[in-house]
Amino acid sequence: MTEGALARHHWLGDGGSGPSPDRAGTPWGEPAGSGGQKPLLLVVDDEQPVLQMLERLGERLGYDVVTCDGGHAALRAMQERPADLALVDLRMPDVSGMDVLRQVRSEAPSCAVVIMTAYGAIDSAVEAMKLGAREYITKPFDFPQLRQLLTDVREEIAHRHLTAAAGPARPGTAVDLRDILGDTPIMTEVSDLVRSLAPSARVVLLTGERGTGKELVARALHEGSPRRERPFVTINCSALVDTWFDRELFGHEKGAFSGADEAKPGLFEAAHGGTVFLDDVAELPLSVQATLQQTLDSGEIRRVGAQRGRPFDVAIVAATQRDLRADVAAGRFRADLYYRLSVVGIVLPPLRERRDDIPMLATAFLHECAAGRGKLLTGFSEPAMAVLREGRWAGNVRELHACVERACANAGDAVVTLEDVLASLQEDAPSPAVRAGGLHVVRCGSARQPLEDVEKQHILSVLRDVRGNRVAAARVLGISRRALYRRLARHQIGAETLHAVPARRREGNPDYE
Repeated sequence: MTEGALARHHWLGDGGSGPSPDRAGTPWGEPAGSGGQKPLLLVVDDEQPVLQMLERLGERLGYDVVTCDGGHAALRAMQERPADLALVDLRMPDVSGMDVLRQVRSEAPSCAVVIMTAYGAIDSAVEAMKLGAREYITKPFDFPQLRQLLTDVREEIAHRHLTAAAGPARPGTAVDLRDILGDTPIMTEVSDLVRSLAPSARVVLLTGERGTGKELVARALHEGSPRRERPFVTINCSALVDTWFDRELFGHEKGAFSGADEAKPGLFEAAHGGTVFLDDVAELPLSVQATLQQTLDSGEIRRVGAQRGRPFDVAIVAATQRDLRADVAAGRFRADLYYRLSVVGIVLPPLRERRDDIPMLATAFLHECAAGRGKLLTGFSEPAMAVLREGRWAGNVRELHACVERACANAGDAVVTLEDVLASLQEDAPSPAVRAGGLHVVRCGSARQPLEDVEKQHILSVLRDVRGNRVAAARVLGISRRALYRRLARHQIGAETLHAVPARRREGNPDYE
């Protein structure tokens, strides 16, 4: 099936297709995927090719899959067996995707809902987020992103069942910290900070390397606050289109610019009463930083093209892996915004500073992955765990999780062996630089080099490893392509520098330009 076929939208009537007759019926609200069952994926779309493609993808990723070609059939399917994840098309002839979303969130709040559409628009994305959608994705699908989304939700489901089986959270606290795994002193301090800040903090700055769990902490702060019933809106500042920052964050009025045929709210308005998570906040352009600072000070949102502001109420959790004080000194980040965001801060430690947590983390991840794959794995052999404990883990907890998932896929029965772990560490290594346990190693001339110099050397090292391919470099670095371009500009890595990087350039391939 071509991407064009996925993008076309046919207005088909509700053919009445629903769940397969062998699905067991359960009341609304009871989670699927427990008791040894695979998690249940519900796919709702009026295009049969889309249903068939997503059914195959879901089954390959470890789901039971039910497909429905209309909203009425989807709601009937949810009554028979509540889904863990629902992929719902926005526009359908009988019941709209938004109506399905409202009903599912009302009757089965544990079900994650993803809205799909070939008609991507900011206003519908904002409405979906207000109603509690997990994601809003557009057709043609970005298949790596879609596979990652299905994998992430499957693992969250397995972890939810694992922690539920372990018993209730520690009594006496309204903050659920079971997802923030670790009992070393430094992680106990982090958990205590989250517990004390969640009920009242309006602005919190999270600092830590990529993969240390900043979004988990942000969600814990939200869930432990009086805002827990209101939206939690994540804004990836490094992924926004540079020229659309203001209109995406704050919305715009009709006629504010060419093509603005109607007024549309922004993401901050979508989060009204809840929490905004500003991930990679250091990537915001200075002009947007000024608007954000003014917005936070005034307590009012001013849409692009508006003459007056409108009151809004959100808590702000900002996250960065950079030293914002150094960015302020270098003129890359506004001092007034830094002081506004850093009134209360939490520093998340890298995994190498809490190695005693690795056995707990690795075992929890293994149980999640094994449950999702239907395997009976009880743990790791001693040599396998020793290798995990000594890893460099440049990608921190996220990288450990990926390593354990690959090892789980490689493993046979009972335990994960040393050979399984070593194979996992070598798997998908993008270059010879990724060899020390599958982790990217940066060797610098001095142990006391400034952080900016180390980052520049690391980017150049990755570019050499991938022979100048910027798309591949962004993937290895774990950042968006736009974020890589901003870093290249900041470090003055221009064309002449890149031409000095050994590269096999492919004629006509823009990824190498």
